[in-house]
Amino acid sequence: MENSSQERAARWQGLPSWLLTQTANHAHRLVTDGFSAVNARGYHYRVLATLEEFGPASQATLGRRSGIHVSEMVATINELAERELVERAPDPADRRRNVISLTTAGKRQLRRLEKQLAERQDELLEPLSPGERERFTELLSKLLGHHDRRTGEAWADQSQA
Repeated sequence: MENSSQERAARWQGLPSWLLTQTANHAHRLVTDGFSAVNARGYHYRVLATLEEFGPASQATLGRRSGIHVSEMVATINELAERELVERAPDPADRRRNVISLTTAGKRQLRRLEKQLAERQDELLEPLSPGERERFTELLSKLLGHHDRRTGEAWADQSQA
């Protein structure tokens, strides 16, 4: 009887969906702990990195570029502005809109977040060789790209109905 329950456990524990979920849970915990160590959240990193990469932007544009929903974006910008990591200024082209930009303190915080993120990536992928890490990332990107496209296509089909 005990052998058959172990076989069932082995069967479901080998499913890609289960393995991805469990690994994602570990990844989330590692990254969250790393960001917490420097008094930050994942949304903070995404906003700061997006501002550095693309430059100043309105909250709406910043939300689209960072993939953060508008309801979360306002709170995130408020947190970052209170800590003087970003600056809000009226948009010269449209005074009703604010432009968000990265401050010097924000750039320093981004470096701290990147250091934490790199350490957590190394911890997560520790058992993999550099080549395996690269291939694993390629395969995850391929999977995500496929499912993102399918989700986008389904969304487009629904909006046309």
